[in-house]
Amino acid sequence: MVQKIGKKIIANLKKRSEKGLELAKQVLQTEKIKEPLLRDALKHYILHWNDYTHPGLFSIACEAVNGHPDDVVSVQAAIAMMAAAFDIHDDIIDKSKVKHKIPTVYGKFGDEIALLLGNAFLIEGFKLFVNSTEMLPREKGKEALETLKRLIFEVGNGHAIEVGLKERKNIVPDHYMKVIKMKAAGIELDMRLGALFGGGKNLEVDLLARLGRMVGVLVLLREEFIDIFEIEELCQRILVHDMPLPLLFAMQDQKAKEKVNAIISKPKITRIDIEELVDCTLEALPVVKLKEKMQALIDEGLKLATSLSNPRMRSQLQILLPFMLEDL
Repeated sequence: MVQKIGKKIIANLKKRSEKGLELAKQVLQTEKIKEPLLRDALKHYILHWNDYTHPGLFSIACEAVNGHPDDVVSVQAAIAMMAAAFDIHDDIIDKSKVKHKIPTVYGKFGDEIALLLGNAFLIEGFKLFVNSTEMLPREKGKEALETLKRLIFEVGNGHAIEVGLKERKNIVPDHYMKVIKMKAAGIELDMRLGALFGGGKNLEVDLLARLGRMVGVLVLLREEFIDIFEIEELCQRILVHDMPLPLLFAMQDQKAKEKVNAIISKPKITRIDIEELVDCTLEALPVVKLKEKMQALIDEGLKLATSLSNPRMRSQLQILLPFMLEDL
């Protein structure tokens, strides 16, 4: 049942993202890139580009205020491109060579090409976004630009703090929670802009922005949990001293800390090690409390969602929120 709900949620977000991603790909492919290696890197990224979270949530927020997502596909495409830029740059910072068994741009083409490609995505995305604000009244257009600047800077500051934390030997999990909340500004941006371009009233825009921040925190925490199940991603994160948040929480418990250290210090981590690590992590009291905090956030989000006037979108968010804790 849980898997069916998850597949339904993903299928819905993918469908909502199709037009925005297609436009984004068209815009990028029309650029005359002379350097063959950079052209190949673009083709590689586009071939495996499957970000449905950012453009999908933008679409949901737009429709939640009774807007028409098909009327603002250019904004959706711009958001997708800027999110991709952060994704490509993050892989350089994290030294992520492979994701989901597919080489990243950084892993396949190196840091210089990845940096240049990320810059191209960011420039094209921002340009398209600025042009798209012309469909709004002047004051709303200014608000959209200020919102973009403010929340992207918050995401950037979150990443900068995270880089600093990697250099520290004793990491307090709450410091990473602060980073999670800051990086969640990216999802708030999607939903705030979706409501804004959808013609939502100020109260509706603020409500969906609050929901976006909550969904963002939950999405990021869910990804942190998932990384302890995936052996390649876990090994990479251990290598660059960027352990998943649940492991950091688990290691606040002395007994769990000893088990975790014994496993992650091995020269090669096996599937059996992963199973033991997952059990040890999920049983640790600090991790149990973290999941309780996630549940409290879900409950708060569900309560907020009842205020949405569009019953269809209200229902979709009421399905999406609880899913963030399923199978963890």
